[in-house]
Amino acid sequence: MEFAEEAFVLSARAHGDTGAVVDLLTETNGRRAAYVAGGASRKMRPFLQAGARVSVELRARTSDHLGSAKLEPIGEGPSALFDDPLALTGLAAAAAVAQGALPEREAHPGAFLAFEALMGAFAIPAIWPAIFVRFEAGLLEDLGFGLDLSRCAVTGGMDDLIWVSPRTGRAVSREAGAPYADKLLALPPFMLGAQAGLGEGDIRAGLDLTGHFLEQFVFHPQNKPLPPARVWMLDKLAEAGRL
Repeated sequence: MEFAEEAFVLSARAHGDTGAVVDLLTETNGRRAAYVAGGASRKMRPFLQAGARVSVELRARTSDHLGSAKLEPIGEGPSALFDDPLALTGLAAAAAVAQGALPEREAHPGAFLAFEALMGAFAIPAIWPAIFVRFEAGLLEDLGFGLDLSRCAVTGGMDDLIWVSPRTGRAVSREAGAPYADKLLALPPFMLGAQAGLGEGDIRAGLDLTGHFLEQFVFHPQNKPLPPARVWMLDKLAEAGRL
């Protein structure tokens, strides 16, 4: 089998003396690993960084075999963020979450588009943490575990939704959830609409929310923890006063 399309690099590791095995996220062919000849060279190393956008031509004997790929860089990629260590930390976390959550060789175009939107947002320090939360929510939805934030799970009402059930992922209104407030997850307003803006603690609440369901529905069934790169991102955001 063979295909040619654009992709994002999720990770790369040395293979042999000069090659590399690269994990790629494509829109129509899903997450694919491929051997890249010369991938360990100084020339290719810069565009095999996590988050780099590339044009890929992949060939494999069958869909189940590790194929070989030719890559060409598209745009600046992660090098455009070298002056922003916090954004680079977020980029590494996004790549690790996508790689750990998405099954290989299974198309998830929604996840690709969410990742693409997040890559564009890293250049805007004020908004990328909120877009990261939306990226993870989109990833959950594309994997079949989407949060239902449209109405209260108890009353069916659409107003004053401030919590989420940690069991079902459904929104709960202030009044209905009051007796169980200590058991519910906070729902930051920006997850209900872009016009809501960001308040103090909203980014932490959003990351706690998506992290809970990623852990419960995606990583725990694989006997894996949330990626260390994501934990590191939270620590750095907290140090920077961004949570």
